[in-house]
Amino acid sequence: MRRLWGVLLILLVVCQAGRAESNDPNYPKDPNELVRIKWRAVISVLRNKDLDQEAKEKKISIIVNPIFDYPVMAKLALGREHWPKLTPPQQKKFTELFIERLKTSYREKISLYTDEDVLFKPAVRKKNLIEIPMELLSKEKKVTIIHKMRKVGKQWKIYDVDIQGVSILLTYRSQFDDILRRGTVEDLLSRLEKPPTD
Repeated sequence: MRRLWGVLLILLVVCQAGRAESNDPNYPKDPNELVRIKWRAVISVLRNKDLDQEAKEKKISIIVNPIFDYPVMAKLALGREHWPKLTPPQQKKFTELFIERLKTSYREKISLYTDEDVLFKPAVRKKNLIEIPMELLSKEKKVTIIHKMRKVGKQWKIYDVDIQGVSILLTYRSQFDDILRRGTVEDLLSRLEKPPTD
């Protein structure tokens, strides 16, 4: 399962660099096409033996950074109960630390990718949201991954990802909720400043 999380976190790399695609006329308007193009581009980089790990990370950052709605992801990771309790400076700091946590996890796990095949399935519309299922196929097993997307302006962006029915954001929310029920916002921020233990 760690390998599969690693493959997913390849797409969750977060960096502040990366070209803005909002004005790119070639930016796919169809969410199915968008996810397929990004996955293929990421896999192409990972398979490039001429690039070292750092170069791969930078290229992948540029590819995937524009398709994630990080501000919404940060809010959803805390949930409606806890997000409003944070002051604006705490919200800003939490968002930065949460994004850094995703980045750190990505850097640690990107090397776990081992040429799994990807099978894309048709998108499922749920009101104003779209879910794009795909299957990651290896010799050992088949894993279902669902990209949950919402429209931001004229573009579709990912706000959550499920692996085998487990939401990344709900997993984080459960962890953060436990910390906040036992302690304070400062305790949570302090924990996020430390390297992840998993």
